[in-house]
Amino acid sequence: MKKLFVSIFTISLLFSCNKSTKSNEDKALDGKFDKYKDGFVTSLWKINPGWASGVGYHKYDSILSVPDANEEKIQLEFVNAQLDSLKQYNVDNLSDNNKTDFYMIKNQLEATVFSIKEMKSSEWNPSEYNVCGSFAEILNGKYDSLEVRLRAFNAKMNNVPAYYEAAKKNIKNPTVEHTELAIAQNLGGSSVFDTDLATALKQSKLTEAEKKEMLEKAKTAKKAITDYADWLKNLPNKTPRSFRLGAALYAKKFNFDIQSSYTADEIFKVANDHKKDLHEKMFVLADKLWTKYKGNEAKPTNKLELIKQVIDKISLQHTTPEKFQSEIEKQIPELTAYVKAKDLLYIDPSKPLVVRKEPAYMAGVAGASISAPGPYDKNANTYYNVGSLSGWTAENAESYLREYNDYILQILNIHEAVPGHYTQLVYSNQSPSIIKSILGNGAMVEGWAVYAEKMMLESGYKNSDEMWLMYYKWNLRATCNTILDISVHTKNMSKEAAIDLLTKEAFQQQAEADGKWKRVTLSQVQLCSYFTGYTEIYNLREELKKKEGDQFNLKKFHEKFLSFGSAPVKYIKELMLSKE
Repeated sequence: MKKLFVSIFTISLLFSCNKSTKSNEDKALDGKFDKYKDGFVTSLWKINPGWASGVGYHKYDSILSVPDANEEKIQLEFVNAQLDSLKQYNVDNLSDNNKTDFYMIKNQLEATVFSIKEMKSSEWNPSEYNVCGSFAEILNGKYDSLEVRLRAFNAKMNNVPAYYEAAKKNIKNPTVEHTELAIAQNLGGSSVFDTDLATALKQSKLTEAEKKEMLEKAKTAKKAITDYADWLKNLPNKTPRSFRLGAALYAKKFNFDIQSSYTADEIFKVANDHKKDLHEKMFVLADKLWTKYKGNEAKPTNKLELIKQVIDKISLQHTTPEKFQSEIEKQIPELTAYVKAKDLLYIDPSKPLVVRKEPAYMAGVAGASISAPGPYDKNANTYYNVGSLSGWTAENAESYLREYNDYILQILNIHEAVPGHYTQLVYSNQSPSIIKSILGNGAMVEGWAVYAEKMMLESGYKNSDEMWLMYYKWNLRATCNTILDISVHTKNMSKEAAIDLLTKEAFQQQAEADGKWKRVTLSQVQLCSYFTGYTEIYNLREELKKKEGDQFNLKKFHEKFLSFGSAPVKYIKELMLSKE
């Protein structure tokens, strides 16, 4: 589903903590704002049924919004009405938690206006139009009986042809890269309307008449998808838009999406400085490990070359394509046991994590990801999606596995699963604020996962020179994600220079670098979320350590930090430092 709503806007904020007790007037204002939030969320789901389903609110599963001019009008009217409603609240008199919610809602609304009126990606990004994922989630869900879900699937199919006709009318001078992605993902995901649906129907108790009706509708839906892909293939596009966003749009999108205390230019400088620092630390370790892995070979005079040669040797220790997924599955309980033994934070054993092959409709952007249930579907499975290596050439598979060698695969699992994304998102769903869950901030989510990697190693996890060297290499990835994204979208960095940065300065394998180049051409700003969030979280922890001295408790910090849901780090910082 195309989502017009994306998390976002930087607003400088000073929480007023002068009053030790809140006045009755302020309490009444908070109560009024809580009611406003309930109404806001109810209205939000009504006009964004696909998003509602994605967070586990299944009342509107049967509705597929058609992305036409009328839909855009509905979105803008909603935004303007909500922004007017926010004006009646004096934000300084709200509780800390409600201040954060106020700013997150305001940011969300203003980001929607930016998306529609300035970004206009609905015109140049054909991959925004894809119904396959939302239909697949209905089949895969466990929130209701199969029959109820299939009837929602049936009703939702009614609008598929109109959906893709509207998409064709919206698209003007699309980028080549997003056009290719749209074709691949739509065709790849379209099996939900034949193979997947047929399997589900066989298992269901629907009548034969219902089954027949659904299969006929599904043929029409699949034809609409394949027609859209064919239309894109044959689209005369002599002046395709560049995938590069440009400095002005990028700065605005960064502020909306990241909601950081840093600007894009500021975090770009911090990332470059951090890269230099990592190179120094890596040289010390690689120099120490040289004899172990390279024997009496002469050391290169170039520091980066010396690091690379040691990393290349260590990277030969890796699993096989056939065992890639099973190796990941094996490591999850080991990580959970370690976190528990070290008392780093509580992990709820009742929330399942399922490792699965990456679904076809998600393929093409990232090799590993987490699909977490929304706040309304808290007991549903969290999926760890693993990209398949089947069909890869031996050379590409070897390059990929060297990147995800025996050391880095463990760091990847920390990031994606325990105590990274999976753990954080379980906490987020338990947050008392629905706003912080549904408007979750990507930089906080990704930043936590990157922070978790370093925290685990600091606590002694698999402590060795090799593990630290590979961790620094992995941390260079997050760092260079930021440098790459800003350089490509605002400084016209060439593909050749980008690959050089990734292979020579971040020591990535060619397959990983090629994949990252593809990703930076298909996304904007998101690659900055890892390093920006990590930097803010790590700095907050160190500030609290200094402030609390011997009283600082790591587990308490983690659980307190995660208790605020997926709010921007700058707001969590204010909440954690507040005396309220």
